[in-house]
Amino acid sequence: MRSELHVVMRAPWERIFPLAAEVERWPRILPHYRYVRPVTDPGGERRFAMGARRGVIPVTWEAIQRLMPEDRTIEFVHTGGVTKGMWVAWRLEPIEGGTDVSIEHRLELGWPIIGGFAARHVIGPQFIEAIAGRTLRRIRDLAEAGSS
Repeated sequence: MRSELHVVMRAPWERIFPLAAEVERWPRILPHYRYVRPVTDPGGERRFAMGARRGVIPVTWEAIQRLMPEDRTIEFVHTGGVTKGMWVAWRLEPIEGGTDVSIEHRLELGWPIIGGFAARHVIGPQFIEAIAGRTLRRIRDLAEAGSS
């Protein structure tokens, strides 16, 4: 399953990047996030246990985050939960009057027989895209209002 969502934000990428990168703040600024907790990583990477809601359904996962401000990119690799193995990239591309922000997801479920169908038709559109879309819209609203 591959998904890419785009939102144009009328704000400079330098204002958007911290909003997207500082995941510890997400439960305070993103109403659909229940928690984001740092998890000790033996390799010293930024690892978090995360919980959000898709409607009334609680969703949980664990992920490693890699910040690449020089490329205006934030990557996540999911290390736990149903989406274990999923790769995610936020990309911030400056454009006239703002920034084109995209989130790309790539997920291959290793479930026999139903994995591909479940990823493409249930997990992708009903959970991943729904949560990511809501995240993008809220980050846009905050960035355009001047928050950082």
